Amino acid sequence: MKKIDFNKPLVVLAPLAGYTDLPFRSVVKKFGADITISEMISSNALVYKSEKTLRMIEKSPSEDPYIVQIAGNKPELVRDAVEILNDIDGIDGIDLNCGCPAPKVFNHGSGSNLLGDLKKLEEILSTVKRYSKKEYTTAKVRIGVNDKIPVDIAKAVEACGVDYLAVHGRTRAGKYKAPVDYDAIKAMVEAVSIPVIANGDIKDYDKAKEVLEYTKANGVMIGRGAIGKPWIFYQLKHGIEDISEEKKKEIILEHFDSVLEFHGEHGALMFRKLLHSYSKGYNGAHEFRDIINRVSDKNVMRDMIENFF
Repeated sequence: MKKIDFNKPLVVLAPLAGYTDLPFRSVVKKFGADITISEMISSNALVYKSEKTLRMIEKSPSEDPYIVQIAGNKPELVRDAVEILNDIDGIDGIDLNCGCPAPKVFNHGSGSNLLGDLKKLEEILSTVKRYSKKEYTTAKVRIGVNDKIPVDIAKAVEACGVDYLAVHGRTRAGKYKAPVDYDAIKAMVEAVSIPVIANGDIKDYDKAKEVLEYTKANGVMIGRGAIGKPWIFYQLKHGIEDISEEKKKEIILEHFDSVLEFHGEHGALMFRKLLHSYSKGYNGAHEFRDIINRVSDKNVMRDMIENFF
């Protein structure tokens, strides 16, 4: 029996550099995400056995199914990276990043650069498919580099034999500011027979429902909308619009404890930026952040979280 069931719309955590580490993924998994994906992994760093990169691939026992996302611009390098992942247990699929707009990734010929050369995209994605021994091969794309070519991209990805496609409804030029083109996502859903997951500006329960209804996608992928509000996965999983303050506090504390468990004492310092996001919109948030910026003791920080939220 396959681990990913597309009979009902899925809720997927998008890979987000600097945020979707193991602690965060384990929290959203516990509270409702159907699929978790690693932060983007450089094929180059993987092939050169970077310790930091290998640690980024580690997963929580609860992450099932778990997919590792790689980026790369050369078929032979991508093949070597896939073969390394083949030997690591607990990974259910490999996703090729064809959407990252960051200049250092784009200029390297990876990420959204591949959308400007669909033959190259097919060559690299087909390499992942050919060499992977994992259950799933997937791709995450945007709808073009400068011009929108959503259907061409969807068909190129489908031709490589992937199991599903995730699409961020902006071009590379649109970065994270241009309006998301849900019509383009809808056109991709209609153009291919593989499942399509919609991504881009899905920041709350209502928006997720609206996007699913409009595009008829097989699921939604949430990235930046989950930072500071990971309970969106709980809401979508349980079909509830309102979430109690108690449940929010439970999720924040679960995240804090997971960060400490994975990163050790240093985790308290790392959690400061996350508390900045969590406290948005709360009364006294400004003062709370000021104090938090000076706290490094994990017990003091935990007490402050208990009292503030």
